[in-house]
Amino acid sequence: MGKYNFDKVIDRRGTGALKLDVLAERYGRADLIPLWVADMDFETPDFITEALRKRLDHSLFGYTVEPADYWPAVMDWIREHHGWETKREWLTFIPGIVKGIGMVINVFVKEDEKVIIQPPVYHPFRLTPEGNKREVVYNPLRENEDGSYSMDFENLEKVADDKCRLLILSNPHNPAGITWDRETLRRLAEFCHKRGIIVISDEIHSDMALWDNKHIPFASVSDEAAACSITFGAPSKTFNIAGIVSSYAIVPDEKLRDKFYGWLMANELNDPTIFAPIATIAAFRKGEEWRREMLDYVQANIDFVIDYCREHIPAIKPLRPQASFLVWLDCRGLGLNHEELVELFVEKAGLALNDGEMFGKEGKGFMRLNVGSPRSVLKEALDRLRDAIDKK
Repeated sequence: MGKYNFDKVIDRRGTGALKLDVLAERYGRADLIPLWVADMDFETPDFITEALRKRLDHSLFGYTVEPADYWPAVMDWIREHHGWETKREWLTFIPGIVKGIGMVINVFVKEDEKVIIQPPVYHPFRLTPEGNKREVVYNPLRENEDGSYSMDFENLEKVADDKCRLLILSNPHNPAGITWDRETLRRLAEFCHKRGIIVISDEIHSDMALWDNKHIPFASVSDEAAACSITFGAPSKTFNIAGIVSSYAIVPDEKLRDKFYGWLMANELNDPTIFAPIATIAAFRKGEEWRREMLDYVQANIDFVIDYCREHIPAIKPLRPQASFLVWLDCRGLGLNHEELVELFVEKAGLALNDGEMFGKEGKGFMRLNVGSPRSVLKEALDRLRDAIDKK
């Protein structure tokens, strides 16, 4: 029996929770079980809440400096968990990872230059370049016979022309939950470095590798990777503190770093809010036991979904993720088009998931399920889905 209770159902209504408060706007109904946006329904751990409360007890919230242990806590965590020895000057605060992607685009990518993404992938990888009027180049992942995915380097050679300046890497990959292997990352680094392509490696799920899988930081795999990369990370997914913006960037290369960090500093975008360092230090200094128990619970939830679908909904095949609390559901066996699939989940089953086409046309016939919830909630959701399919 663990120290923490992940079966506890938390009522998030009335707290401004995105997961609940936009259901009517985005799905047309407010009464859905929300299993979509990527935060968990587990209580934020007490050691983070206590650290924040302690600061709140001193009721004066003027300008602050970064606590002395802020960056040592981040660097120690990365070294101990991922074997990557970083240096203090490599790191800075950024006000969110998607915002960071937009900032990199504006600093490094000219208006006539292009950004490469590898769908199916987290939709802001497409929306952010498009919103900044940059052309997006697609290098879709290759779907393997077992439902897993691989990078398509042959196609990458074809689509990456001289105007491609940036590639956005999801590492671990969202939505497929892939922990990219060292050889794949090295090959990607060699390809991009040779062509002068900068790699943004979004590693926000890095601390959520499951079972015996291991996250490998992109910048750590070779000198080429270190020379062409900007890594983004945060404790927010792992410790369920997305509302406390606590993201950071890591840039080993001095030339890239000076240009990017100089721009951040000039615009005062590198200063953390008062609570971000406090929550980060608490998470990375006190959070290992909670993290391990949470991952054990998430693994059991994934097993539960896989077993349930095999027994009760065989037309849906969940891909077992190697990292994160997001499960990629292959629903193509239901034989439904996009509109029919969304209608099944929303109108007939009363569930809010992310539909696969949000992640690119390669996600057609898929749904993304967030299993970061108490198992009783997950069971109710799957029961609803089974019943809706049985009536179909």
